[in-house]
Amino acid sequence: MTQYSRATFDQVLIQNYSPADFIPVRGKGSTVWDQRGKDYIDFTSGIAVNALGHCPDELVEVLKRQGETLWHSSNWFTNEPVLELGSKLVEKTFAERVMFANSGAEANEAALKLARRYAVDHFGYQKSKIISFKQSFHGRTLFTVSVGGQPKYSDGFGPKPADIVHVPFNDLDAVKAVIDDHTCAIIVEPIQGESGVQPATQAFLQSLRELCDQYQALLIFDEVQTGLGRTGAFFAYMQYGVIPDILTSAKALANGFPISAMLTSDKISKSFAPGVHGTTFGGNPLACAVAAKVVDIISEPHFLQQVRHRSQQLVQALEAINQKAKLFTVVRGSGLLIGAELVEKYHGKAAELCKKANEFGLMILVAGPNVLRFAPALNISDAEFTLGMQRFEQMIAAL
Repeated sequence: MTQYSRATFDQVLIQNYSPADFIPVRGKGSTVWDQRGKDYIDFTSGIAVNALGHCPDELVEVLKRQGETLWHSSNWFTNEPVLELGSKLVEKTFAERVMFANSGAEANEAALKLARRYAVDHFGYQKSKIISFKQSFHGRTLFTVSVGGQPKYSDGFGPKPADIVHVPFNDLDAVKAVIDDHTCAIIVEPIQGESGVQPATQAFLQSLRELCDQYQALLIFDEVQTGLGRTGAFFAYMQYGVIPDILTSAKALANGFPISAMLTSDKISKSFAPGVHGTTFGGNPLACAVAAKVVDIISEPHFLQQVRHRSQQLVQALEAINQKAKLFTVVRGSGLLIGAELVEKYHGKAAELCKKANEFGLMILVAGPNVLRFAPALNISDAEFTLGMQRFEQMIAAL
């Protein structure tokens, strides 16, 4: 049997990633083992994807059962798992209609196209302006990366889609200065994940809702990272009490099996008539069967209460460590999406600290160059959580 190593990555794969030095080969719960058998506590959950941990028994059972039944049928036909999943999301959210794709970028691409198409259908081609926020992240397609507020990801690919405006996050006056009758949509993350785990204020999101109503624009919530229990609510909009017109979800929806969803109202959905937008793999029976089970588990009130409790434990543990280490200026976030901003001495070194954590058998993330991001599985066990925090403290002491 061929033994592949980290060097193989450098030899055969396009170098648009720079993965860790070790290769995970097996995971169970919140523990991962590498090729040498070394174990790691996973506080990344695959960037907020493995919300129920690695290879949970109940999801493995669903995947096996569906894998012996029907894998793919295309959207020339529908299938029972997609109908089940769609029905559950409609039942448990504001939405009346759902469309499925494969990634967060595709869900956001669909949401942005739908907003533009709805505006054309109801108001005309002149209503095309999209307002987004600086440091936001909405995906890597040319449209979504242009709407995202980080030029480092969008520059260098030639002309960008037009009529996109970026303003500072949580700055209502800046939004008021650019919104007008030509605005078709505002897209916002309830918590900006990639730029340092920055939560929106309640007043800001409520005011965005009011402005969209005033100017007949659509409010899009990008809940690719915050959805499915990550913040301690089924979706973050439920915590804020602000209902969007369109919501996107992905990451945790099938616990790592690729799937995404765009949720909206019946009225808005009519602008996606047959042939206007589509995807080959969206609504795949395998992905939808797994996602339906994930939705059942995470939407339970008791499960969400446990997430909120674990969140308190995580924040308290980080603050206790920081009292001695003086490593962070602030610990912020919601649920089990927590960012710890590094003191000036360690600015630009978040990635180095993640690599150092690997040496101690811990997997953590960055959220920009100055913030450590903690996004463990929502059901991480007491033993794994305690061991992970111990290893983090050992890594900090070694600094």
